[in-house]
Amino acid sequence: MADQLPTPARLWKRMTGEQRVRAAQALWREQEAAAEQKEAAALIAKHLKFRPKTVNALDVERKARHLATVGEVPDTLAARLLVLYHLSEQRPMMGAFLDALGIAHENGLINEDAVAPDPEKIPAAAAAIERDYPAADVSLYLTTLLWQDPASWSALHELPQLTGGERSS
Repeated sequence: MADQLPTPARLWKRMTGEQRVRAAQALWREQEAAAEQKEAAALIAKHLKFRPKTVNALDVERKARHLATVGEVPDTLAARLLVLYHLSEQRPMMGAFLDALGIAHENGLINEDAVAPDPEKIPAAAAAIERDYPAADVSLYLTTLLWQDPASWSALHELPQLTGGERSS
């Protein structure tokens, strides 16, 4: 539904398996995510019926693969996973989108706190990144922007890229 705002947990469910694995890898590489790592380990333990201590002893790749199979992730953890995924995996796409909008950025990160993208430029900017990046990545990025700041990015609601090219009814 176009007027329903996405939540991080819904976005996690929509991610491909590969996106989830890469997001989980980014989580365990992040030194300042100890609380989220602990929460993720507890979810994995519950999902696999393991003790958290056993999960903590696994290597990053195995923890990432296991977390990718967990469908129900709390919004707070899903939010962190989404941000880390984009910062570690999607900076070129983020930069290309912001360049197409004429928004100043540093390697895909917006320089200013308050950004007001020109709604008229958004469809062309989305189409530009869609030509160079996989539809699933474009859809996830644009929907993540909409979740993070619905007021600034409200023009994204109208884009077919939000569902990977498929509109939901």
